[in-house]
Amino acid sequence: MAMKAALALAFVVALTVPLDQLEGKGMAFRFPLFMLSAAIVPLAWRRRFRPYPATADVLVVAPFLLDTLGNLVGLYDAYDATDDVLHTINWILLVAAFHAWRYRRGGSAAAMSSRDAWLLGAGIGALAIVGWEIAEWIVAETGAGGGLALTYGDTVGDLALSTAGGMIGSWLGVRYLGASSTCTGQS
Repeated sequence: MAMKAALALAFVVALTVPLDQLEGKGMAFRFPLFMLSAAIVPLAWRRRFRPYPATADVLVVAPFLLDTLGNLVGLYDAYDATDDVLHTINWILLVAAFHAWRYRRGGSAAAMSSRDAWLLGAGIGALAIVGWEIAEWIVAETGAGGGLALTYGDTVGDLALSTAGGMIGSWLGVRYLGASSTCTGQS
């Protein structure tokens, strides 16, 4: 819950305080999409899982909070590598969230081999970054949300770094959130 409150507070600041480092970042466009991350797990949880999947919830919200905070404190403008580092870290978190969620389902979802589970998570991560980059391209082309100044090199770099992050997140998820781990009952 604290992670979600921090995300909401960061967005209130981003939308109401005129900070130079937020100019051209499309915060008004990002707000509904990023806040959706805070609703995904609770909406799905209502029907399927007991107890609440807190680990998955935190892992889903964390990347959006990190991105927002990075913009608020000016990291993207101060350090060129911020986008690259966060693409990798965020995909580690998102794919680990996928595994935290998947292992809670039990049955066949948790019964696949570690290799197959790793491949599934890595594939989900790769598909997610492709979808993300398509959405960024649409925003850049249409000028929605203030537009984005994207380059081919940036897009290919984001695809590579996020896919690598997804592979790492999948390994960590299988290793530490898997059916044989002690975290499964707590996630």
